Amino acid sequence: MAYQDLPDFICFLETQGLLHRIECEVDSVLEITEITERVVKRGGPALYFSKVTGSPYPLVINTFGTMERMALALGAENLDQVGERIRQYLELLHTSSGTFLEKLKALPKAAELALILPKTVKKAPCQEIVEMDADLTLLPILQCWPQDGGRYITLPLVFTKDPESGRRNCGMYRMQVYDGKTTGMHWHIHKDGARHFQKVGEAGRIPVAVALGADPATIYAATAPLPPDLDEMIFAGFLRHKPVEMVKCKTVDLEVPAHAEFILEGYVDANERRREGPFGDHTGYYSLADDYPVFHLTCLTRKANPLYPATVVGKPPMEDAFLGKATERIFLPLLKMLVPEIVDLNLPPEGVFHNCAVVSIRKRYPGQAKKVMHALWGLNQMCFTKMIIVVDEEIDVQDLSQVSWKVFNNIDARRDLVLVDGPLDMLDHASPLPGYGTKLGIDATRKGSGEGHQREWPEDLSMLPQVRELVTRRWSEYALD
Repeated sequence: MAYQDLPDFICFLETQGLLHRIECEVDSVLEITEITERVVKRGGPALYFSKVTGSPYPLVINTFGTMERMALALGAENLDQVGERIRQYLELLHTSSGTFLEKLKALPKAAELALILPKTVKKAPCQEIVEMDADLTLLPILQCWPQDGGRYITLPLVFTKDPESGRRNCGMYRMQVYDGKTTGMHWHIHKDGARHFQKVGEAGRIPVAVALGADPATIYAATAPLPPDLDEMIFAGFLRHKPVEMVKCKTVDLEVPAHAEFILEGYVDANERRREGPFGDHTGYYSLADDYPVFHLTCLTRKANPLYPATVVGKPPMEDAFLGKATERIFLPLLKMLVPEIVDLNLPPEGVFHNCAVVSIRKRYPGQAKKVMHALWGLNQMCFTKMIIVVDEEIDVQDLSQVSWKVFNNIDARRDLVLVDGPLDMLDHASPLPGYGTKLGIDATRKGSGEGHQREWPEDLSMLPQVRELVTRRWSEYALD
């Protein structure tokens, strides 16, 4: 199911009893955060705030806050279903060469490109109202946590294009609002938006457009760990089974989703930095203040009656945990293609995406667990993973109790712990240097003589199948239920 826009998705959630409307007036400074955190942590519904102090616009939050809603956002019964579609396409792409788009065009199913490639339109709902002298402070922008440096746009789709190739990128980077015309642009050095920014040179500026409130698949696509040459809007079209309609901005040479609620048009100057932060982050800690580029607003366009989207991050699990679990399930087929011995992957919310990955493998030879660790550390955003735990194929990686049992019992510290220096996520506050430190691999697989274990490895405890069947058959006789 392809939702036309964010209100379309919100209406669907309401019909399913998955949305709660709050009609009393609430404050965007701290109050919405406290309400939302309580609701998220008990698996509650999406929230629609009709009246936010100081703003004429309603706010919606926690739209992705359960596995059920995350799957519904992508038009699927479950997230593994989306991963299976990707697996089928990857099998077709595997034998062709060229860029991702060239490979798509070479597919026997190339006719389906009409359902994937973005479509440019001349007239768009996101430009019903054009404000050349807009004031960002009228939007219901949140201050989430007490020590935050200010109010933050927390769910922005930030559009840039490579100054050399012209390729589009859409990423999600928080934006601290300084005043009615300027915000921070939290570009980490590893991000594609930052790479585009660096290419403009010291004397230049880069045009930027920010979409607020696209359809849910397009919002998710902005967070996905895609290859640099893959347009997020193509991926969104793949997820939606329908093209994302795009429209050219009024004041900058960029295209944006035509059905977004708000569009912020402007630029970032290469010579300007301003203090940004602190910010209560998805790690559950405050990320520290630092100097970042500044976004200047030149024009705001919007629907006549727009809906402002937001999210709150903090101590996991929060809404972003379900975006992370979507990435885990959707991109697992790609990992399996690159590292074929992988059986399953778990990115636990407590690991905040980049701090822990648990992977099960089909182990056939000594040292294979360590081979898998290094293979994963060599893959795109997996290079930031601070801890990789490898277990045998029969272990359910989604069951952290079972994983912990294996880790606590199966390792010899000298033999099974791997320490590697390399890049880490910029939000990792424990690394001695920003974005660089030591990563840990834990091999919790069973060992044999090929790995220096000369003793017999014991079997797991397991009841005889016939006894299990007997007890199951006689269970009612025991009157235990």
